[in-house]
Amino acid sequence: MTDEQHTTGSSRAAGGSNAPQDLSPADIQAVIDRILAKEEAATAKGARADQDTEAPRRAFGDRRALAISDVETEHGDYDGDQQDLAERRALRRVAGLSTELEDVTEVEYRQLRLERVVLAGLWSEGTLEDAENSLRELAALAETAGSEVLDGVVQRRQKPDAGTFLGSGKALELRDIVAATGADTVVVDSELSPSQRRGLEDIVKVKVIDRTALILDIFAQHAKSREGKAQVELAQLEYLLPRLRGWGESMSRQAGGRVGAAGGGIGSRGPGETKIELDRRRIRTRMAKLRREIAGMKPARETKRANRRRNEVPSVAIAGYTNAGKSSLLNRLTDAGVLVQNALFATLDPTVRRAETPDGLPYTLADTVGFVRSLPTQLVEAFRSTLEEVADADLILHVVDASHPDPEGQIAAVRAVLADVDARKVPEIIVLNKADAADPFVLERLRQREPRHVVVSARTGQGITELKEAISDAIPRPDVALTILVPYSRGDILNRLHTSSAEIHSLEHVEAGTRVEVVVRKEFAAELEPFVVHD
Repeated sequence: MTDEQHTTGSSRAAGGSNAPQDLSPADIQAVIDRILAKEEAATAKGARADQDTEAPRRAFGDRRALAISDVETEHGDYDGDQQDLAERRALRRVAGLSTELEDVTEVEYRQLRLERVVLAGLWSEGTLEDAENSLRELAALAETAGSEVLDGVVQRRQKPDAGTFLGSGKALELRDIVAATGADTVVVDSELSPSQRRGLEDIVKVKVIDRTALILDIFAQHAKSREGKAQVELAQLEYLLPRLRGWGESMSRQAGGRVGAAGGGIGSRGPGETKIELDRRRIRTRMAKLRREIAGMKPARETKRANRRRNEVPSVAIAGYTNAGKSSLLNRLTDAGVLVQNALFATLDPTVRRAETPDGLPYTLADTVGFVRSLPTQLVEAFRSTLEEVADADLILHVVDASHPDPEGQIAAVRAVLADVDARKVPEIIVLNKADAADPFVLERLRQREPRHVVVSARTGQGITELKEAISDAIPRPDVALTILVPYSRGDILNRLHTSSAEIHSLEHVEAGTRVEVVVRKEFAAELEPFVVHD
């Protein structure tokens, strides 16, 4: 019997009246406290149950997309004037503004606004936190592409539905969410097959795009160079080719040119060639032309690379997840002044700049395109010539956003792409960037995980000196010590000794020529053999 029942029974035994004099004030207060405690526990339990029920469905909520850093100042002192960024933002769509007229009887009735999107993803493996992080990254991609994210849903499912990706029941729920929020686009956090996309569009009644199409759209917006535009167009056409949708036979090319039942004669009767077949052939023709153009641009890049090899200039490639701070780090190390923006895939075209170690040894720094989870294979193939800068480098600076909720996932995604372009054998230094905004416990965890690392902040300059020293120790250096006597008539030899092919320890002008104690590379040592002094 509970305390409440015991109290009620005692009151009835006293003649049916609730006489408070039967209980002391302390007993009455104790009963009240127990009742209130039970009510609070029940309320908390119900709230947790509602949260557990709602979390898999509404995982995104109103929280900010964590793939975009929450920084107060986007640029540092080393980022330059950022004129490219000013040009990119010269025409910018703003959420909440509209030219829609209230009186539709006006002559013009137009509407200008951001695309309003709802996100959808599957939780098939890992934890719910991993699924939510992936959806927040998709939200950051959608915002970078120029849309307004209204809501996001995650479904717990072992594998995608073959017809609608989410399953018929969840697709109907998604349709209700789209109708309630007024969205005009659904973005799915995976690559959809053509049949899945059509099936989902038939249910939700709005445009459906997948993660690959979203990334390709961002690349199309940000590509600037001729090679970059060609690479993006090739990737888009490869994605579009199997997803063309026709209008049946209504746009077929009919046989004609003659009057009468004979029509065009033998071999020309029938529906003719459909419009979709024409489109496919035109796309294949355009793709072949783009491949030839990209192949024609490759020799220029290889020639520049060969010149650096001939001059024996060490090359360092900056690689990493998108928005990890690669361009900011390049600006900090070389004052390059390349575009820096708190957005995903802000810079696509590779940038190569000259830098020097603290002891004066020159090397090149190459900023490459950022990577992301499930980077479309079309982009990897189209940008292979650009990614070769990483494969041919002497050292890779793998930049990691230490403030991201899943830095280990970023590292794994980047290394997967590096393996695709045969760059895993290149020496690697993990650069834990954004240390000023990172959790110290996360930094310590990453330090224990990656033995070869440097903790930096490209925005504040923390750790940049240590990074320069790490680069100086890691790049290949001359390793053959020689003492040579160069005649005064061979000034070309002395000129080469002052390049990156050698490190001069001492230089003395004597009667027979210039005596130099130098450390050179193996290839150069063979050329200097006639001038070697054997003491």
